[in-house]
Amino acid sequence: MPLDEDKYPGETGRRRFVKGVVGSAALASVGTGGAAAVNTATSVGGGGGGPTQYVAIENTDGPAPRGMPIVPVEVTSSGELRGVFPEATTEEVGGVEVVVAETDMGGITYSSTWFQYCGVEQYEGAQPDADADNLLRASAGEPYAWQADIDAGTPLTVDMFENYEEWGNGIGEDGLGKPAGARWRSEAEGAKTMPVQVLRTPELPKMINGEQGFRDYGTLPQGIRSFLDAATDQKFMAWLNKCTHFCCVPGYKQLEGSANFGGSNGVYCQCHQSIYDPFSPVQKQFIARPRPTD
Repeated sequence: MPLDEDKYPGETGRRRFVKGVVGSAALASVGTGGAAAVNTATSVGGGGGGPTQYVAIENTDGPAPRGMPIVPVEVTSSGELRGVFPEATTEEVGGVEVVVAETDMGGITYSSTWFQYCGVEQYEGAQPDADADNLLRASAGEPYAWQADIDAGTPLTVDMFENYEEWGNGIGEDGLGKPAGARWRSEAEGAKTMPVQVLRTPELPKMINGEQGFRDYGTLPQGIRSFLDAATDQKFMAWLNKCTHFCCVPGYKQLEGSANFGGSNGVYCQCHQSIYDPFSPVQKQFIARPRPTD
């Protein structure tokens, strides 16, 4: 193919997709020093966006520019798992009234802008004032054998994870926790799916208390540990399962081939071999893309 030939002609959706995700990755690489300038370019009236501090499971290898954002979890009185989404309020930003959703979570500001990347900012469930179902529901596709008997859309419950301290599927080490594929805030008719991965792990108390476990959690900053204490319940954690590189849906202990790339105990994205570590939460900054204006 000639060097000057366009691999994806202008009329194809693939070209628009590549341009969009490459642009997103470029924005994500901007440091704090340039954040104000980029924010000026990307923020629009009513759309939010701009520099965003967030807590993520760390990206440890591959081309992904940053980690995937953690979704706080709580257990209802009936034992169902629910992803916490902050309450929406209306504020004036730059002379324009905008709807925002944020709350304090263990001393860290948890905001709906955490999920404004990979086009998720356009999803109905990601809108601050969406009337969305926050239950974590089983995803389609049976990502794990144990989920084969659970209908897609069924709320995940605590009793489904009773063997979490011993669970294993032959990939990586056993006993690090039991995972599930889920969807979140995606039940409205025609709504796009927000994919979430859930993990019940015996490592969480060690992470929160700064103990030695699968990792030396004494190296975790106190702010991260306080956040985890507030954002997890009954040893459940979750994250938005959208790779920050090209927006694929990766998997924790889903592919045997992940061992070839050092990802057997992590979240492995088979598209371009990015790896994320759920046992290494970090606080990072990225440039959130604006929500569409009304």
